[in-house]
Amino acid sequence: MKRFSSIWVALMGIVIGILIALTVQNYQQRRQMLRTRYGEWRKLNLILQEVGKNYVDTVDVKGMTDAAVSAALAELDPHSIYMPPVQLEAAETELAGNFDGIGIQFNVPNDTAVVIEVIAGGPSEKAGILAGDRILKVDEKVIAGVRFPQDSMVRRMKGPAGTKVTVTVNRDGSVIPFEITRGKIPVHSVDASFMVNDTTGYVRLSKFSRTTFKEFLSATDKLHEQGMKRLIFDLRDNTGGYFDQSLLLSDMFLDKGQLIVYTQGRNRKRDEYKADGKGSLRDVELSVLINENTASSSEIFSGAIQDNDRGVIVGRRSFGKGVMQEPIYFTDGSGIRLTVARYYSPSGRCIQKPYDKGTEEYGNDIYRRYTDGEMLSADSIKVNKDETFTTKGGRTVYGGGGIIPDVFVPMDTTRATDFYIKCNRKATMMRFASDMFDKDKAELSKIDDFQQLKKHLDGLGLEARFLSFASSRDGITPKGGEWQASKAYMMTQIYALVGRYSKLGDNAFYRFYLDTDDTYKTALESSSRVKL
Repeated sequence: MKRFSSIWVALMGIVIGILIALTVQNYQQRRQMLRTRYGEWRKLNLILQEVGKNYVDTVDVKGMTDAAVSAALAELDPHSIYMPPVQLEAAETELAGNFDGIGIQFNVPNDTAVVIEVIAGGPSEKAGILAGDRILKVDEKVIAGVRFPQDSMVRRMKGPAGTKVTVTVNRDGSVIPFEITRGKIPVHSVDASFMVNDTTGYVRLSKFSRTTFKEFLSATDKLHEQGMKRLIFDLRDNTGGYFDQSLLLSDMFLDKGQLIVYTQGRNRKRDEYKADGKGSLRDVELSVLINENTASSSEIFSGAIQDNDRGVIVGRRSFGKGVMQEPIYFTDGSGIRLTVARYYSPSGRCIQKPYDKGTEEYGNDIYRRYTDGEMLSADSIKVNKDETFTTKGGRTVYGGGGIIPDVFVPMDTTRATDFYIKCNRKATMMRFASDMFDKDKAELSKIDDFQQLKKHLDGLGLEARFLSFASSRDGITPKGGEWQASKAYMMTQIYALVGRYSKLGDNAFYRFYLDTDDTYKTALESSSRVKL
């Protein structure tokens, strides 16, 4: 027994010795790696220190540091970025679902801001601001007639809740100052929601903000009550936002256990996100509209719908942003958004388009789609045959850069006559709409029914009045055949812009605008059921 115990102790000693040796070796290797990495990163600090000590002129240390950080992150990927305090605050505010301000929406058709909507219950409504008011001054700063930058106007009107600002307006020739106490203003991500016929609803979503799910649920509940059995969900120009909101919206349409998306990165394990089967729209037929500006969270949603064969994707190939950013904040109010993982759709495809040829080449991708003819022909879409995947029902889909639609709709370039381009350049249609509201304010601001609005606008003789306005105000007159070529498209825009001044707001704008929208029409006229 004693001999056996001695052997056992000896063996244990050998094992412990090996473990200690391996631990020491591993520690030394890690220490060396950390020392090497520290040396590499320290080079940047040494350069900045030498510049500060020896450079010939005074150095803007903060500006140079910001530039160095931005340049360093640019070497990683196009979406890992540094944001100074002002930029970070603006980005956070846009997606937060609310901000501190006065609660108005305005256009600048000439060189003066015109209020087109006063948010119900907001500070401006309580103070007495009305749609159609021309903003002359914010506090003592004149902003009318001086080509004051629009983003600067916004910054002057925004401010912490509880603070006061004086907004002076011109209303029908009278100059009126309003003292407004700023408050929390909701930022809506659902731009429009309405029934287009007895069974089909339409929802347009501009971004995935903190309040998107709540807004979307409220909008679709109302459409359900009005008889919706089919939904056309417009994600065109939606550049994304909060990841969790795209999960919540996807969950509304999918059955229990269906995969929505999974994420994975070098330092992030695979995480899968599945539907819980409790969504209120699982029986609603679905068509999703996308284009080349549909990105990120919008692509997660579109990929989940397509790969599960839950609905039909209509439009043009999406942007191709399939990476997850993690925010990191610094004490000076700045921060970075660092790419930590990639998104993978249920079939296993990564939607992220290549960025290995540099930021400039990446940024020119959309332009190349124009020059390569992809915007006009589905046959010109560059499909990566090496990245072939299969949907739940067995259909073939491709990875390597965006969501390729099930039904392709080309861009319409036939409407861009010289007359249309000139009017666009001078914002003639927008300024005409503002002018019409001035003349028709009493009637227009009372209308809250779309059919009543259409009938009212039909009786205003808008076509003749617009052509007269364009000629007399801007010196623009259509030449042979130009008006006939552009008339339907331009008059639809005019109806939409004037209609926006009614109580229906953006619902009126989009309902008119859809009359000339080829992608929407294609979705409406085609089946929303996937053909397997």
